Amino acid sequence: MSIAIYPGSFDPVTKGHLNIIARAAKSFDKLIVCVMVNSDKHPMFSLEERVDMLRRVTCGMENVEVDFSDSLLAEYAKSRGAGVIVKGLRAMSDFEREFQMAIINHKLNPGLDTMFLTAEHQFMYLSSSMVKEMGHYHVDLSDFLPQEIILDFIARIQERY
Repeated sequence: MSIAIYPGSFDPVTKGHLNIIARAAKSFDKLIVCVMVNSDKHPMFSLEERVDMLRRVTCGMENVEVDFSDSLLAEYAKSRGAGVIVKGLRAMSDFEREFQMAIINHKLNPGLDTMFLTAEHQFMYLSSSMVKEMGHYHVDLSDFLPQEIILDFIARIQERY
């Protein structure tokens, strides 16, 4: 069975993330979407909320599982029997950092490869940070966030500001 992991903070999950998930799921028997804990980030949503949102937006994808981890990605992949990390790329600036991480992950876990998927053109500019900024100004988010989580996002924005 081929198992891949699509890691990220998903704070919040965007339509760009969902596009990468749907495309990657076609290439593997199982795709684990893993919410990773990043000590450098201060997320808008709790770990549990991000996992819940991802489960809601991927519930129709039979071979997609949602999980979370606070361990090193290379170690998590080994524990789950995954041989591939899926990373979405929006621009060349993403590639440099992701390429470096791919080499490190392979060094830590020699059985682990990284597959890069470029964002489709309509999502190349989209990031969770941009969505948060637009949400602050009450922009219509239907082109950026999955419908299932827009109300959660709006409620959180209203709590914060």
